[in-house]
Amino acid sequence: MNFRNHFLLAMPALSGSIFSDTITYMCEHNEHGAMGIIINRPLNLSVEEMLEHLQLSADGRLRQTPVMAGGPVQGDRGVVLHRSTKHQWERCLKVSDEISLTTSRDILAAIAEGTGPEDNLIALGYAGWGAGQLESEILENSWLTLPTDSAIIFDTPYQQRFSKAAEQLGVNMNLISGEAGHA
Repeated sequence: MNFRNHFLLAMPALSGSIFSDTITYMCEHNEHGAMGIIINRPLNLSVEEMLEHLQLSADGRLRQTPVMAGGPVQGDRGVVLHRSTKHQWERCLKVSDEISLTTSRDILAAIAEGTGPEDNLIALGYAGWGAGQLESEILENSWLTLPTDSAIIFDTPYQQRFSKAAEQLGVNMNLISGEAGHA
């Protein structure tokens, strides 16, 4: 199965790891591996502070918006998840008809100016898996998977994204054991 444009919910087996209690949006998944962005782990950095560091001035509306820790790979590299638009950004991957991932500075400049996509999530870093690694982790019960609901990314406060996605599966994550069973 291809998990592009799906969520991964970390199972209790991952508690104590960087993925503990995370929800990851999968941007790519093929025979070479997989790549996703953690969407509920805020850094101690606002979007406004990050833009100022890049010498892009924002008008203060982004002061309360946190930058997410997208994952353990290339933690200094910025990525923007956003609703797809007609605008062509320099380095943009259309993940689905609704969601794109952009890694170029032009989208950050547009966000700072207030002309970028209104629905966006900015993260530093990403989560990556080698060929077959994600499939193995799913078989080991490290992850629950479900189709993406863009409202969880763009309309739900980050503190509620994990539980909201679990609700869509009808699962209470507090009742799930960290032990995997195999029949």
